[in-house]
Amino acid sequence: MHGQQTATVRMEWGAPGAAAICAGAAFAVVVDVLSFTTALSVAIDGGAEVFPYRWRDSSATDFARLHRATLAADRSRSGQSPISLSPASIRSADGLQRIVLPSPNGSALSAGLAASGVLVIGACLRNRTAVAQWLVSTPPSSQGIQSSVIAVVAAGERWPDDSLRLATEDLWGAGAVICALVSLGVTGLSPAARSAAAAFEAVQADLCAGLMNCSSGRELAAKGLSQDVLIAAEIDSSTSVPILVDGRFVGATWASGSRLSD
Repeated sequence: MHGQQTATVRMEWGAPGAAAICAGAAFAVVVDVLSFTTALSVAIDGGAEVFPYRWRDSSATDFARLHRATLAADRSRSGQSPISLSPASIRSADGLQRIVLPSPNGSALSAGLAASGVLVIGACLRNRTAVAQWLVSTPPSSQGIQSSVIAVVAAGERWPDDSLRLATEDLWGAGAVICALVSLGVTGLSPAARSAAAAFEAVQADLCAGLMNCSSGRELAAKGLSQDVLIAAEIDSSTSVPILVDGRFVGATWASGSRLSD
């Protein structure tokens, strides 16, 4: 009933929503605009590999050491590593090759989906057109899956009691990807996917102001992280397509008329 099974392009929220709509899907597009997938796009732009990780605890340190990767610090705490979930910190880093990005939303969602059999793609406003082009140009059969279904999953944020908060910026990000798919001729949208696309179209003309004034944007600005919001608003500035392979996101290069290669 909740799986949107008749639609080619589906949209839902968080891990429970992903479980509902990813059955039979070829691709799961994870959207966490502020800030996991935006940070991911910046890292992939710079040629780094990104390991999503569910927890920010001592096990994350061990995981980073195992993979010879830089562990991103909690950006809300000072005095730690200069590399964090902040896209601005990743952009300013030199020689970053591998990074572990723990987060309770986009990163945890990506890691959880990796075991479900779908191919996981990281999308945000910066790379929404590149992701759509990749999805259209990549035959599902090339991934060993006989399906054309695309599941777009908005990660959302967390309330203080750890319940899922439906974050406006992720609705816009999901809608941005869906609009790009539609512009490339993709049809068969679920009602939820159509609603997300309409939400993005309503804010597209004043996207940066919308991001700065939504709850998550205001929260980051209050922490002195307005630059992260501005980077998130760089719509279609990136041609990188992060795909999750063997536990880490790597970049795929889109070429007209042919499928992407790692």
